[in-house]
Amino acid sequence: MRKNIVLIGFMGTGKTAVGRRLARRLKRKFVDTDAEIEKITGKTIAQIFARDGATRFRSEEALLVKKLAPKEGLVISTGGGLVLNPENVRLLRENGIFVALAADPEVIYRRVRRKRNRPLLFKTDLKERIRELLEERKGVYDIADLSLDTGLCSIDITVEKIINYLQERNQI
Repeated sequence: MRKNIVLIGFMGTGKTAVGRRLARRLKRKFVDTDAEIEKITGKTIAQIFARDGATRFRSEEALLVKKLAPKEGLVISTGGGLVLNPENVRLLRENGIFVALAADPEVIYRRVRRKRNRPLLFKTDLKERIRELLEERKGVYDIADLSLDTGLCSIDITVEKIINYLQERNQI
C-alpha cells in the first residue's frame, strides 16, 4: 500500500507549490483540495465563503476528504483549515502521512499580500489577521508526522527533506 502524503499547514506556507513538485518527483497524482472544491462546485473558494459561508465550504471539504481518504499514492495539498475538523484528520490518517509546512508570519504576509482569493484575510489589516488566525490555530498542525519551515528553505530543499523522511521510513 502506498500511503497518501497529506500536506497541512497555514495558508501561504507553500503546500500547493511543494505538493506539485513532490508529486512530480514521486510520479504520483497531485490533488489540491481547494482547487478540487472549486472544480466540483463551479465556484471559487472566495465565492463559496461570500455566498454560502464558511460552514458550506467546510462541508464541501469534508465530502472531498471522504472521497480522497481511501485512495492510495496521492499527494494531497489541503486547505489551511481542513484539519480543524477531527473527522477529516481521522479519515486522512488511516492511509496518510501528514507533513506540516510552516512559515513565520512575515513570510506568510509577503506570500499572500497580493492574492485576493483568501476569504479569511479580506476583512481586516492583513498582518494582524494572519497573526490572529495563527494564534487561533496554534497546535492544530502538531498532528503532523513531519514538520518543516518553508520560510527557511526553498521548494526543492523542502521536497528533498520530505523524500528523505519517507525513504528513511520505507514509505516510498
